[in-house]
Amino acid sequence: MSEQTNFYSQSPGSAEIASRFPDLHPAFDKTAAVTEAHRCLYCFDAPCTAACPTHIDVPRFIKKIASDNLEGSAKTILDANILGASCSRACPVEVLCEGACVMHRYNKQPIEIGRLQRFAMDVLHESGAPLPFSPGKDTGKSVALIGGGPASLACAAELRRRGIRAEIFDARPLPGGLNTYGIAEYKLPLAESLREIDLLSQLGVEFRFNTTVDAAQLAALEASHNAVFLGLGLGAIHRLGIAGEETAGVTNALDYIAGYKSGEITSAPQRVAVIGAGNTAIDAANAAVRLGAREVHMVYRRGPEQMSAFAFEYEHAKQEGVKFLWHVMPIGLKGTDKVEALELVKLETTSDGSLVPKAGEEFSLPVDLIVLAIGQATHTEFLVAEGKASTVKLERGRILIDRATGQTSSPKYFAGGDCTNGGREVVDAVADGKRAGIGIAAWLEGQDANA
Repeated sequence: MSEQTNFYSQSPGSAEIASRFPDLHPAFDKTAAVTEAHRCLYCFDAPCTAACPTHIDVPRFIKKIASDNLEGSAKTILDANILGASCSRACPVEVLCEGACVMHRYNKQPIEIGRLQRFAMDVLHESGAPLPFSPGKDTGKSVALIGGGPASLACAAELRRRGIRAEIFDARPLPGGLNTYGIAEYKLPLAESLREIDLLSQLGVEFRFNTTVDAAQLAALEASHNAVFLGLGLGAIHRLGIAGEETAGVTNALDYIAGYKSGEITSAPQRVAVIGAGNTAIDAANAAVRLGAREVHMVYRRGPEQMSAFAFEYEHAKQEGVKFLWHVMPIGLKGTDKVEALELVKLETTSDGSLVPKAGEEFSLPVDLIVLAIGQATHTEFLVAEGKASTVKLERGRILIDRATGQTSSPKYFAGGDCTNGGREVVDAVADGKRAGIGIAAWLEGQDANA
């Protein structure tokens, strides 16, 4: 069943969650936006545009803000990135567009590109105006997209703009993937993710929710559609591999973030430990602080120099009050009915770079909740039917693609996002989906020409 509906209206909209997770970077008002836009040098061959994976024409959309052409600014953004609103909030602009800003050469603050992009997109949303472009003329072709995250959404938008039917299948009850369920509320509120998807529904993208695709269903979709796009994301977060992980009080970062964003989790216990040191781990740790935890520790087996989280995320977590335990490893849990403590051991590095436990350096950290954030498994098992070779070529569980077109080893299949790159940023998934949508349309056109 296709659910062409107002997704924004389905947001829980908890006032308590909104008060605990205010915007990390508050929105510009019009005066501030115009003032900031006038700081831009409108560079030719702008490095900010080159640094954006979707190559938004940054000087162009900022100049339109400066000249009060806000509709034109939004159209410039959406032409390059259909998820321009979510990317304006969730992108690590410090290491992408703003990190490349020429203002750095003059020892000045970079242009606040992310906040300007958000301003233009917020104005479009609040105006109630439709998308500034329409679906293309119907080609009679259709594509099944597996997974409803940013890669599939971007791919679907490109397909609809070219008159190709796009049908998205997702296991969850709402679209958006990690944008909806897995990004910290102070970066990207659930309501904003759903409001953005309303724009996509205007293009005629069809959604099939609560649908888990297995090998048999995939074969049926391949037979009934002209192409298939795999935007699967990643699977479950890895386990520690120690006894007691099934004890109450042990969860994972993605479930924890999804829980408070949906309103199912409204508070945190007093003592929380987050295992891992990536950006998602930091999001979970910050959430625990904002939900009322008195002590939040992040536990990592290496030092701050090796953590995968961005430096600015690390600094933010310290400001939130998160504490860090470096060079330690979990070795056990205490607690019968519910977790009471995390057993840890200090580590040292050998001459060959290996990490080994220090003898006699075990200690116990009292906790009420443990949140695992130590990477995700791949989610491509269903691509291998029993007794058959994989539908597409895989490497360590990741789908191999032609990076220029998104095409896999099986010509009818295309892919993008975390299932191909192992987990990067939202904007990278959008760029993958965009390339694949264009690639699918070109491949279908070629099939017709060769028929």
